Amino acid sequence: MAMLCHLAALAGFIVPFGSIIGPLIVWLVKKDEMEVVDRHGRASLNFQLTMLIAFIVCFLLIFVAIGVVLLPLVAIFSFVMVIIASIKAYEGKEFKYPLCIKFL
Repeated sequence: MAMLCHLAALAGFIVPFGSIIGPLIVWLVKKDEMEVVDRHGRASLNFQLTMLIAFIVCFLLIFVAIGVVLLPLVAIFSFVMVIIASIKAYEGKEFKYPLCIKFL
């Protein structure tokens, strides 16, 4: 279930705001039952909210042309970090997302 908290964020590549809604649903359903899901769910949500802010900033920077370069880089960074976090959660290890703002 901890791995699912991270993998649910990949829904954002298909559904708008799915990267936040997916981990949020898994976290809300299982956070009281499993401490590990609570920790991984918070980490995933914090990272996805940080990436949402980064995507918004990149979108605004498209008008200055630098966003055209930054937007794909942020998307690739987000995808890679989610995969790494999922693998670490599967192995039972904690993963600290880099460049993550703690909201929760």
